[in-house]
Amino acid sequence: MKIPVTIVTGFLGSGKTTLISGLLKKTPDRRLAVLVNEFGEVSVDGALLRAAGEECGVEIHDLPNGCICCTIKDDFLPIMSQLQKRKQEIDHVLIETSGLALPTPVMRALAWPEVRNDFQLDAVLAVVDTPQLLAGNLDKGKPIPGADVAEIPEHVNSVDLILNQQLENADVVVLNKIDELEEGGLLEAEDIVRKKAGKVRFLELAYHAELDTRLCMGLSLHDEPEMLGPDDDHDHHHHHGPVQSAPLDADSPLIDQQQFDGHSHTGLASHQHGEHTHQHFHEHDPGWQSFVLRSAQPQDSEKLKAAVREVSTDQPVLRAKGFASIEGKHHRLVLQAVRNRVQAYFEDAHSHERGSQLVFIGYHCRRDRTSELMSELTGTVWE
Repeated sequence: MKIPVTIVTGFLGSGKTTLISGLLKKTPDRRLAVLVNEFGEVSVDGALLRAAGEECGVEIHDLPNGCICCTIKDDFLPIMSQLQKRKQEIDHVLIETSGLALPTPVMRALAWPEVRNDFQLDAVLAVVDTPQLLAGNLDKGKPIPGADVAEIPEHVNSVDLILNQQLENADVVVLNKIDELEEGGLLEAEDIVRKKAGKVRFLELAYHAELDTRLCMGLSLHDEPEMLGPDDDHDHHHHHGPVQSAPLDADSPLIDQQQFDGHSHTGLASHQHGEHTHQHFHEHDPGWQSFVLRSAQPQDSEKLKAAVREVSTDQPVLRAKGFASIEGKHHRLVLQAVRNRVQAYFEDAHSHERGSQLVFIGYHCRRDRTSELMSELTGTVWE
C-alpha cells in the first residue's frame, strides 16, 4: 500500500497552517507526517503545527527554504527517504508549501523513482483568503499598500500570477475565512475561482478555518505517476492533475519557480538574508522579500498590533507572523497579519522562550524602514 500525500498550497496568509492544525486535531488516531515549507528564516508555521500535533503524536518536518523547488533533492527527498524507512508507521503525509510557491515541483517529485513506489499523490488543496479575493487584493491592477506603482509597475502581476497557478494546479479549492460572508459573497467568490481555474474539481467552504477531513484526505484523485527521475526533463512529461498542460502561456512550465526570484531593495546587501535564507528565490521578480526583526524587550500587545498595522500601510508588507513576549504574561503572543488585518492570540502552553521575533514578507519592502517604524511605534528596539 502506498502512503497518500496531500499537498496544501495557497497565497500568503490564506490560512494553510490554521487549516492543517485543525486537521491534526480532528484525526488523533491517524498517523500523520507533515512537511512545512516556509518563506523566511524562522519557522513560525512549523512551531504552530508542532503545538497542534503534540497530543496526537504527529511528526513535523521543516523544509527551511522558502522555495521548495530549490531544495527538492537536498531537503525534500531526504525527508521522504526517512519516511519510507518507517512507512508501516505512517498513514498519510501532508505537505504545506510556502505562500509564494507552486505545488508543481512536489507533484512531479512524487513521480520520481526514489519515492514513487511508496507514495501516491492523493490531492492538491489550494486555500484561498476569500475576503482578500473578493476585495480584489489578489488580482492584477490592485496596488499593494506602500508600493510605488510608478517605480514598480509590474508588482501586482506577481500576486496574480502566483495565485492563478496555485489554483490551476489544485484539485480542491478551499474558500477560507468566510465566517462573515453572506451567500452572495460566497457565490461571487466561487465564480471568480471558476474563471481563474475552470478545471478545479471541488470547491469547499471553511468556516473558522475548519474543514471535514473527508473533504481533503483520502480522495485518491490522481492516477499512477509515470516514471521520472530528478534529472529528467520534466517540461515534456504528462501531468496527472487537473491541468494537463503547463499553466499559462509561458515558454516553459514554472517547475523551478525561477520566474519569481530575487532579493534586493530591502535595505540589505544583495543576497544577505541570514544563514537559513536561500539566495535565489524568484530571480525574474526581484521584489519578493522576507526578513526577520527581533526585540529582546517585553512588548505591549496593543501597541505591537498597531505597529504591525501601520507598517503594512507604510511598506508593501503582505504578510507578518511570529511570536512576542508580552509584559506580565507567561504565554507568548502569536501574531498573524495579512496586509493591515492583524490578529493575535496567546499560546496555550507556557513558553520559556524570551524575546520577540516577527517575519515580514512583502514586495520591495525595506527592512531598515520597517525596523525604524516598529521601534518608534512600540517604544522598544526592533532590529
